[in-house]
Amino acid sequence: MNNRNHDSCCAESADPRQVLRDIFGYTDFRGDQEEIIGHLLGGGDAFVLMPTGGGKSLCYQIPAIIRPGTGVIVSPLIALMQDQVRAMHQLGVRAAFLNSTLSPVERSLVERQLSDGELDLLYVAPERLLADRTLAMLDRSRIALFAIDEAHCVSQWGHDFREEYLRLSILHERYPDVPRIALTATADGPTRREIVERLNLGEARTFVSGFDRPNIRYHIVAKHNPQQQLLSFLKSEHPADSGIIYRLSRRKTEETAQWLTEHGRRALPYHAGMEARARQRNQEMFLHEENVLIVATIAFGMGIDKPDVRFVAHLDLPKSIEAYYQETGRAGRDGLPANAFMTYGLADVVMLRQLLDRSEADDQHKSVERRKLQALLGLCETIRCRRQVLLAYFGDRLMEPCGNCDTCLHPVEGWDGTEAAQKAMHCISRTGQRFGAVHLTDVLIGRSTERVKQFRHDKLSVFGSGSQIPLEEWPSIFRQLAAMGLLAVDMERYGAITLTSESRRLLQGEREVRFRRDPKPERKRAKSRSTSGNASVAICGPEEAALFERLRELRLNIAREAGLPPYMVFHDSSLRDMADLRPLTMTAFAGISGVGRQKLERYGERFIEVIRSDSKDVE
Repeated sequence: MNNRNHDSCCAESADPRQVLRDIFGYTDFRGDQEEIIGHLLGGGDAFVLMPTGGGKSLCYQIPAIIRPGTGVIVSPLIALMQDQVRAMHQLGVRAAFLNSTLSPVERSLVERQLSDGELDLLYVAPERLLADRTLAMLDRSRIALFAIDEAHCVSQWGHDFREEYLRLSILHERYPDVPRIALTATADGPTRREIVERLNLGEARTFVSGFDRPNIRYHIVAKHNPQQQLLSFLKSEHPADSGIIYRLSRRKTEETAQWLTEHGRRALPYHAGMEARARQRNQEMFLHEENVLIVATIAFGMGIDKPDVRFVAHLDLPKSIEAYYQETGRAGRDGLPANAFMTYGLADVVMLRQLLDRSEADDQHKSVERRKLQALLGLCETIRCRRQVLLAYFGDRLMEPCGNCDTCLHPVEGWDGTEAAQKAMHCISRTGQRFGAVHLTDVLIGRSTERVKQFRHDKLSVFGSGSQIPLEEWPSIFRQLAAMGLLAVDMERYGAITLTSESRRLLQGEREVRFRRDPKPERKRAKSRSTSGNASVAICGPEEAALFERLRELRLNIAREAGLPPYMVFHDSSLRDMADLRPLTMTAFAGISGVGRQKLERYGERFIEVIRSDSKDVE
């Protein structure tokens, strides 16, 4: 085994806080970071559950830099490991990756660097790690630790299951003296237990930092015209910010990107059906440019480490709360205010239930997925604080309403819907369970349309029985009953709404229901105190905002020169501190959060020059 020289980093006896300051540019650890790092430095195994943006990477990067040998990080996506290696190079950390993008010559170079002890961090795909050639190479090398990122991929019940992760228990069996750390931001109780069992982490210490992302504001609205609703949201909240918009189908992805482009936004599609080069080009533009929107299926996101995504929007319902939490967690990774916006309607419920029923999964798996979908529908229809409902799903408790979600900012009225639900069900039954919500609503409010008269439904006792309820509330009633499982929609019969086994209890008075009264669409939504058109500038005064924009322009120019995403130069949060504190010397600039030794030497003078020039203008 070979020892390393830490000429580009720190000595192996370095203090973690010294590494944090000198390399990463931060003065204080957050949450459990320091304790996790100390545990790994002492040779212990760890299972870490920490929200996106909570600083999971530092928990293995710092011990890997300090401990003798190379830290091996198992990462599921090529894009993610490539970005992380580039980010490490910006900090002066010796890092490389092994995956299918390397040529034989490049792969041999990385293998030689590992063998010679010239790497602090090696990122490797799970299938590459498990290859006999790689394991033999690791046998001959000195390994500081193993880090298993996105550890929830080991769960067969999860939304990101990767079969290769099931074999990663080999690390404990083959290298019992090398500490391991498994990390994830997304895992409910059963998933956590599965991770620990399958990765053989029974003796590992567990660190749970909670799931709350207080900087994200959650907002879910009834779906009417989702693209127009999105555009109104963008104009109100994010007229010049980067963000991700999720759609369920490739066709909708293409259509929405085109529609946004026609309405003046720079929007790019991303889905698995695109030609690989076009998909890569759009991803690079999103990472390297400012104010770009990406419209994507769930194929996009897990490998994206862009910290200044100011919003994530879902125009279709995701498959579970885990998926929703992970996807919305891509917003505001820098800790600055961000938005999670979603439109939701009856068609979403129908589509997801159909996909589940038609899947080839066994009955046990389908039962688990139905419960997960029901929990997500409960989040959509709640009148409580959304954050409390979201966190409770993961076993996390928020004692008081958050004040930073739509149901807190604009409280929703609940009402006893038992009688209305019974009238809807009687109407469905009397009309033969053959018609959709529009026709049923016409019958209930007593509207004599041609179709109603054609089927003589104007002669039924239920005709007009729901006329005391406003017309615009009936779509919400049908949606909420379907979400509760009290009604079903048969798409093979053109969207006919039918009764379910649960309907009988309500019709017989054995069950009551409460509905939420959907807020009426507002011409201009009120903004929360923490969010505005550019959330990162919102906390500054006008002079600071102007300087922030000049610093952003410089950052973009530097990033283009180096072929890097702007956030790898500095995060928005660092620019915000520069605009606030206006450091005019290299010593003062070194005190800015996120300015380590390498970035100070590489970029300090150029940013100070802009700050100095702006300060003279202000004077």
